[in-house]
Amino acid sequence: MSTPEISIIIPTYSRPAELKSCLEAIANLDTIPESFEVVIVDDGSPESMAPVIEPLRQRLSIRLVVQPGNFGPAAARNVGAHAARGGFLVFIDDDCVPARGWLSALMQEFRSHPDYLLGGYVENGLPANPYATASQHITTYVRRYYEIEPANEWFFGTNNFALSADRFKELGGFDSSFPSRTAEDKEFCDRWRERNYQMAYVPEALVFHGHDLNRWQFVRQHFNYGRGILFLRLKRRRRGARRLIPERFAFYWKLILYPMRVSAGGRSLQQTTLLVVSQAATAIGALWAALAEHPTRRRITGSLAKQSPKGPQIS
Repeated sequence: MSTPEISIIIPTYSRPAELKSCLEAIANLDTIPESFEVVIVDDGSPESMAPVIEPLRQRLSIRLVVQPGNFGPAAARNVGAHAARGGFLVFIDDDCVPARGWLSALMQEFRSHPDYLLGGYVENGLPANPYATASQHITTYVRRYYEIEPANEWFFGTNNFALSADRFKELGGFDSSFPSRTAEDKEFCDRWRERNYQMAYVPEALVFHGHDLNRWQFVRQHFNYGRGILFLRLKRRRRGARRLIPERFAFYWKLILYPMRVSAGGRSLQQTTLLVVSQAATAIGALWAALAEHPTRRRITGSLAKQSPKGPQIS
């Protein structure tokens, strides 16, 4: 069996329909199938993902890694990276569908900049969902801001995230100890920037994110983002790194007003309201975590994925 150039790593938990759509899109990429493998990490799903995967084995080189417990996406990504055989690692989520030229765009960029951390573009795959649309406004605004402004806390989301396997190993992988199971992307990029390593967007590496949110899930998501930011601050303090530097006030003001620039009529008002709610939920989440800081401090200890004593099963 030849060694693939790229390993695509997909953490999944109990979303067979979404995983199927993701894999079918990967099977239709414009990239030679022999140049990559797909490593799926089942993070303790109650039902087997094998029925989703088996029909695609003839079209893709797929390995299924089954964790005997639900340890979260950061831990699952670390397990996938450990099992990967490719020289480059490309992370995507199970509820994302890559465009046909997604992987070839990343591979082309790696040939010029093999030591860069690459972030592709992410677009909303559910435009009729107002909460998914509001999340996309945040993603797009932040991305455009980072592309043109000297941002303090530049990061790429882990649903379209690529780098060399050696660099990933050097940094110790994603930190899986965040209680909120968020911010591992910010924390990894923080350590990456501390080493003065380079980052670059790859616009042609496009994925569509089908995050089907309701009102409560939207609020909870941003509340957990706030918790993650607070724990990131604590981790920086522990390793003696510089303090977390928030963006300028204008960043947040322009973010809230962003839907007014890109949407029309009542929809822009609705979206602006949701962005206000999102930022309030983030602030409350950070405050809640700050108040709970002392009892939870002992939990912020490791930077490697938790493993079951039995270990993952690979097929």
